[in-house]
Amino acid sequence: MQKQKLFKVIFYPILFLTVYGCNKKETNIRTLLGTNISQKTTDNFIDNQMKILNMPALSIAIINNGEVVYQSIKGYADKDKKILANNKSIFEGASVSKSVFGFFVMTLVEDGILDLDKPLYKYLSNPDIENDERYKKITARMVLSHRSGFPNWRDDYSKKKLFIQFEPGTDYHYSGEGYQYLAEVLKHLLNTNWAGLEKEFQKRVAIPFEMEHTKFIKDDYIREYKVRPYDKNGNLIDKDKDEWWKSRDSVFVAPTTIHSEAIDFSKWMIAMMNKEGLSENGFDELYKSHSEISDGLLKEDYTLGFSKLSILNLSELFSHSGNNTGFSSYFTFDKDKKWGFVFFTNSKAGDQFALNLTYNLLLSGTIGKQIAIGLTLFFSTILLITNLILVFLKKSKMLKIRQSNLGIGLIVCMFIVISLIFMLTVNYGVIIYLYPLTVLLALFLSFRIFNSIIKHWRENKGRKTELVFQTIFLISVLISGITVGILQ
Repeated sequence: MQKQKLFKVIFYPILFLTVYGCNKKETNIRTLLGTNISQKTTDNFIDNQMKILNMPALSIAIINNGEVVYQSIKGYADKDKKILANNKSIFEGASVSKSVFGFFVMTLVEDGILDLDKPLYKYLSNPDIENDERYKKITARMVLSHRSGFPNWRDDYSKKKLFIQFEPGTDYHYSGEGYQYLAEVLKHLLNTNWAGLEKEFQKRVAIPFEMEHTKFIKDDYIREYKVRPYDKNGNLIDKDKDEWWKSRDSVFVAPTTIHSEAIDFSKWMIAMMNKEGLSENGFDELYKSHSEISDGLLKEDYTLGFSKLSILNLSELFSHSGNNTGFSSYFTFDKDKKWGFVFFTNSKAGDQFALNLTYNLLLSGTIGKQIAIGLTLFFSTILLITNLILVFLKKSKMLKIRQSNLGIGLIVCMFIVISLIFMLTVNYGVIIYLYPLTVLLALFLSFRIFNSIIKHWRENKGRKTELVFQTIFLISVLISGITVGILQ
């Protein structure tokens, strides 16, 4: 009998560690909260999403510890002609332009070419809004943080004229018009044309970070390798017939015309994580919250070009989405963890894909893993609370079993809470080591409890309802907890 007990205590933990270790070897992508997922799981998830969301092509890169650990280019550059997308394929980035442009502006600020708080009209008047004196209060800081008072685009309104909706600097309203006015100012300050502004962007941003094919104005390479755009039903969109886009074909449209692909763009993201290209004060300005979008547990602000999501003030995600006719994109990164991802697609499904990719895979793992974590917390909480009450309120011969189950419930609950805290900090990698230690401890204590349960069952022929439930909840904690380690 003693040999059997010893066998259980030694064999099962070794078996678990073997399974866990093999699973770990297969994984090489870390989620935002520190768990691991495999390349195969990621590929399967993306393939499934592309099919469900009718996404013709996708360029995606995932960053761990400041390096790209996963990249993929899938689908069709031209679905009708069955031309596959490849590593030369270029996409429209749409509004992710704003974040890159915000950084570009800050390089000019640091060189003393532009003052963030000097009214823009003092650099260059704007005849389209001169009838409203309030425009003379608008600064570059207000424009980059969407506090100019301008609408998004004047063309969205019947009169097609620029107007101011509120006193500049007093509220938040997303505006492409403001960004383009600032681009006009930069062009004037540099005494150049749109092509010259593109050249300046290349010199200050693209070339230093080796973004070979990232441009606001299309060149011959982009025209040759740009993927075709499609609507939500998968129908080709002929943007060459769209007057709005035709009028901006050779214009540096700061808020919307950047062209890139995931690997090129990830180089800029990694530079932003490493704080390259600006001084410490410059990055402080770039990342500082200027406009509150929403408050609460998940607080969202807008900086000088980024949407910033703060989670309990323990973690910050900088991101931006983009939506143009037939194209969508998204990036996000945690500069402290040096974690992030970016994707481009020639469909309108980018927003939904970003949500699904984040919450169903890259936040903490697949839905199955999230359910397993939830069940572990649920059963361990029941084990903890039930036995806490029973130990203090009701005397019984099962006191040892109750105390032991109380201990396991406490250990598992504490591990989950501590892990959640670590997951939001730069020390999120520690949970990979805490997890097997917690499981080993829980298994060791559980085998001792099972021996007590078996003994109690044999020696007592009375009511065994509590014993059954104690066993069920203990087994449930162990199964769901071990499943967390096995699932991705």
